[in-house]
Amino acid sequence: MTVDLNRVYSRREAYRRLYQYARRYRVMLAIGMLTAMLAGGTLFGVLQLLPMAMEHLGLSPTRALSQQTEPAPSANPEAPQDRGLNRPLAGKTSSLYKHYGRIKAYADRYHIPLETPDGRFTWQFLAIIFTALPVILLIRVILVFANHYCLRWTGARVVRDLRNDMFDHLQQQSLQFFSKIEVGQLISRCTNDTMTVDMLLSVTVAEALRAPFEILFPSAFIIYFAIKQDMVGMLLVAVLVLPLCMIPLFKLGQRVRKWSRRHMERLSVITQRMHENLTGIRVVKAYHTETMESERFREVNRQQFKMVIRGVRAELLITPAMEAVNMLIFAVFLVYAYAKGMNLLTMVPIGAAFLFLYKPMKQLGKMQAAVERSHAALNRIFSLLDSEAKLPEAEHPVAKRDFERSVEFRTVAFRYAETGEPVIHGADFTIERGQMVAVVGATGSGKSTLANLLARFYDPVSGSVLMDGIDLREIAIGDVRGLIGVVTQETILFNDTIGNNIAYGSPTATREQIAEAASLANADAFIVAHPDGYERVVGDKGFVLSGGERQRVAIARAILRNSPILILDEATSALDTITERLVQDALNHLMANRTVFVIAHRLSTIRKANLILVLDKGRIVERGSHDELFQAAGPYRRLCEMQSSDQKS
Repeated sequence: MTVDLNRVYSRREAYRRLYQYARRYRVMLAIGMLTAMLAGGTLFGVLQLLPMAMEHLGLSPTRALSQQTEPAPSANPEAPQDRGLNRPLAGKTSSLYKHYGRIKAYADRYHIPLETPDGRFTWQFLAIIFTALPVILLIRVILVFANHYCLRWTGARVVRDLRNDMFDHLQQQSLQFFSKIEVGQLISRCTNDTMTVDMLLSVTVAEALRAPFEILFPSAFIIYFAIKQDMVGMLLVAVLVLPLCMIPLFKLGQRVRKWSRRHMERLSVITQRMHENLTGIRVVKAYHTETMESERFREVNRQQFKMVIRGVRAELLITPAMEAVNMLIFAVFLVYAYAKGMNLLTMVPIGAAFLFLYKPMKQLGKMQAAVERSHAALNRIFSLLDSEAKLPEAEHPVAKRDFERSVEFRTVAFRYAETGEPVIHGADFTIERGQMVAVVGATGSGKSTLANLLARFYDPVSGSVLMDGIDLREIAIGDVRGLIGVVTQETILFNDTIGNNIAYGSPTATREQIAEAASLANADAFIVAHPDGYERVVGDKGFVLSGGERQRVAIARAILRNSPILILDEATSALDTITERLVQDALNHLMANRTVFVIAHRLSTIRKANLILVLDKGRIVERGSHDELFQAAGPYRRLCEMQSSDQKS
């Protein structure tokens, strides 16, 4: 049995396991990645349009660099003066702009004029630019939408699968697991932590898949442009500077992960406090402790606020750090350009590429914070999934559909914790089929523990419980539970209709069978007295019903289950005397073909038991029928006399 909810997984291990969930939807992931790549590629198209426009408008760097000598003025004063648009090109012409010549050739073939004789652009050229640019942007919008949709869909599916697995995992754990873990912790991990993962997959991954391409294509343009313009030295400087600038990013990311984990832990405490308060609101109201509870909650909330703010400080520093990186790189570029004596217009295309790089580089900071938060959440999720405290199932369990002879306890001992004190010491007794066996004793003597061992909610630490000579640990757990019906000491009803609560565990039951079970449990009268009848919703834990009504609904549920073994854990403790007698009569009729294990404080309900066991501090100190034990004048008789005197007084 391993219960450790504070395990730490490496980032690689955590995200590898997360990918195992995401790979089930690899088609949508692939579409999301493809659209991210294409959306980033559209930036390259936009950057390609910019040099073409500059070339045509006379703003090309190759045109802006004039010869060392100015051309002589025209002899004809009326001739149009050269305003620098058609000066001879200096140096070598960059091949980056040769595509304009090809476009112009195609335009001339179809008689589409792009420029006038004096070098000015035409409206046709303007139409081409204002058509191509919106088309590229529209394509980008569609691709970004598809990218986000595919990944949001995948993220929602992965979170759904995670929650399903977490809930299924919790359903398989033993009661001992829930005795060690606070319910608020479990709820928080299944809800709040998975929401953090949802944000990672739905938003951050969408950005993470698109951002590299949005960085790649402008970077490719910058590299290509720099090589053609003999600016390789600048690229080398950027390669050396960028890794140094990323160090603060990773350091701040570590702090975000640290405080995010603590924030989630405090959020679990808040959930736990709310769960305890709202489920115990009757006690809070009865003792008028609303103010005290509010103060306790505010203190927990204050601690959580401190964790949030510390994480926010680190997270908010990431974006300015990334902006500083971008500004530093751009500053290095400007210094290099000045040192090389570059023309201002030569810098326009590469400057535009830097502007396109700014947003995705800035997003890297936000993505880093989201990745660290989700890493902390994944640690909590996978540590829950890896905690095992369920009852072991036999490798080849015995299938058992019927109860035939007896249930036997052989020298059974049990304790709730590995190092705790035993609560059952060497219990030995046999319950024959059709018998009613009752267990009595003071509170804390181990009565309910015996019932839990019989239902195999727990396994003995020594000894064994056998059904028809077969150890319960060798029988399939589902078969054991199918042979045993339980009415617990704490009546549990679900926030559903009365009819559905009675039919819980018997999904094929008809309305007539439900009504018959309710009648046998003396519950039909108060059910039909309400206008909604069996469709009446009982509220959270049966809030709208009285204690006796809730108990009778629970008894009806056990009767409808029709199990050959029936465990009644103080099942009649909340009933008044008249109702208790009616329910006991119904149970007596059912006992003809059933084995009943009863735990009761009211000794009047077990006078007809075939065997009564008297427990004292986990030991069976007396056994026998009511008459035998009463005549023995031992602990059982003293219990009877104490109850008799209490009733008279």
